[in-house]
Amino acid sequence: MVALRGKDIDIFLSRPDATRPIILLYGPDAGLVRERAEALVKSAVDDPNDPFSLVRMDGDDLAAEPSRLVEEAMTIPMFGGRRAIRVRAGSKNFSSGVDTLSEMAIRDCRIVIEAGELRPESPLRKVCEKAKTAVAIACYPDTERDLTKLINDELQLANLRMASDARATLMSLLGGDRQASRNELRKLMLYAHGTGEVTLDDVMACVADASELKIDPIVDGAFAGNPTLVETEFNKAMIAGTYPGMIMMAAQRQAAALHKASLLVEAGTPASAAAESGFPRLHFSRKGAVEAALRNFTTRRLAAIIDQLAVAALDVRKQNTLGAVIAQRALMSIAVNARRRG
Repeated sequence: MVALRGKDIDIFLSRPDATRPIILLYGPDAGLVRERAEALVKSAVDDPNDPFSLVRMDGDDLAAEPSRLVEEAMTIPMFGGRRAIRVRAGSKNFSSGVDTLSEMAIRDCRIVIEAGELRPESPLRKVCEKAKTAVAIACYPDTERDLTKLINDELQLANLRMASDARATLMSLLGGDRQASRNELRKLMLYAHGTGEVTLDDVMACVADASELKIDPIVDGAFAGNPTLVETEFNKAMIAGTYPGMIMMAAQRQAAALHKASLLVEAGTPASAAAESGFPRLHFSRKGAVEAALRNFTTRRLAAIIDQLAVAALDVRKQNTLGAVIAQRALMSIAVNARRRG
């Protein structure tokens, strides 16, 4: 089985194994799938814009005649040179073509297949993981370590440094889609060009919420005690392809901020003032939900919820196929019990 993980992915991408010309990229981070696919194609051919060097194929079209993939991969170019085939997988199954191709001797041609989230039992994933001439690479949303490296790489290229408060805020705005995050970073580097340092003002002026994950209503609804809102918005997020782990990270940040604000409330600070202190730059549209959460939960209960979310977040990472169920159950539990006193 060849399903790369962690550092093995970086090693393979920096120097692809010529004995494994079939590469499957899949996962919920479509931007990371595209970024890796583009890098693999670029390193496989002399000119990615040359239609004789790079052939693009649609997976759903291939499903009607999977042998077309084999024919294209085995075609000898008229003028010689290296070739690549870039396949966009859809909802239809063309794995038989990949299976046949994996048993053949492929010369000077790299096949890059892009797909969304695939279950372990998916025919395409199973074929690529078992074939000796193929490799499967999962593309999940960036972790904190990934984002740190991404930011540092762009800072180094731009010859800039970054203030600590700017970095902390920036980290909260990135992560849902690798290409969107990189685009936001490059825009920020250009904005701060010549200043020597990226400041918090630069981040607030320049960077949009590149995660594009509409998760605030889910998290706010949970702590405000609105299970109906949580269920509705969570389902929308799943349909949109949001990774459950990102929602859990947001819930953990919210719980920590509420705990900080709750300590102020217990010390006699009004809920409205505590909300502003515990949630810097809180948007006015969320203020009511945060104040309701502070009324619903004591510091002791919030500490217990922080532990509860940590366990759930770990379970989401360990049991990817059940991630959505685990995350929704944890958030619904918070929402249902929010108005319980004691």
